[in-house]
Amino acid sequence: MEASGTPSDSGRVADLRRTRSHRLPDADALALHTEYRNTGDARIRDRLVIAYAGIVKHIVYRKVRELPAWCEVDDLLSCGVEALIGAVDRFDPERGATFEQYAWTRVHGAVLDELRRQDWAPRPLRRWERDIAKAREQFSSIHHRPPTDDELADAMGIDREHLDRLLQDLQASELTSLNSLVLDEENSHVERIETLLSQASDLDPEAATARVEAKEKFRRAFGRLTQRERELAVLLYVKNLTLREIGDVLGVSESRVCRLHARLKQRLRDSLHADAALFREAV
Repeated sequence: MEASGTPSDSGRVADLRRTRSHRLPDADALALHTEYRNTGDARIRDRLVIAYAGIVKHIVYRKVRELPAWCEVDDLLSCGVEALIGAVDRFDPERGATFEQYAWTRVHGAVLDELRRQDWAPRPLRRWERDIAKAREQFSSIHHRPPTDDELADAMGIDREHLDRLLQDLQASELTSLNSLVLDEENSHVERIETLLSQASDLDPEAATARVEAKEKFRRAFGRLTQRERELAVLLYVKNLTLREIGDVLGVSESRVCRLHARLKQRLRDSLHADAALFREAV
């Protein structure tokens, strides 16, 4: 991308002015570049690169707080330096821009291209990400608190299901170390692994409580069975005997064992019917 004239972006001009003290004067840079074009001396090119390397750091690090978690700063610095070297080789002073302006344009464009290259999420999803962030910011400025998901969906003019899909897609697009620092719900910095929900049910306090309650209810229902039904259950489910073996122990026929078994299951179902949801959660 060629530069033609002074950049119109006022922020970029201000950045150039703030960092000018670390650069060569434009006349000196032009003289060095002219000498490099005439001689092809790599040492002169290296002097220009070293003199303007601060542009690369400035462009990358001024945006470091905005960078996605998956982005590697070192990669951006490397591509910025490569763009700076390319700027030395391609700069044409007859186009009207100073070398500093041209190098800034080349490096800034290269950094943005590298960000897009590293990002595997589609661009429409990134636009939704910006819309979500903007809606959150506007809601917070008005109500002085973060919005709930329902309020956020309403502010964006979409339904909650659509918002949930977008948030899931955005979360899936973030490839990063589990040890990287992120903000939790209280705006404190924690490692990302601390924000992930565990899939292990034995570590879930609610699931553990449900299991304890379900076991207690089952014990009470089991205690209401007859002595023979309880004995049948122990022989079948604890000692793992066959129906014929249980018939021999109880002194009844195999068909009688089947009827007893069917009756005890029905009695348990009737006793525990009101707690069906609890048992599904416990399982």
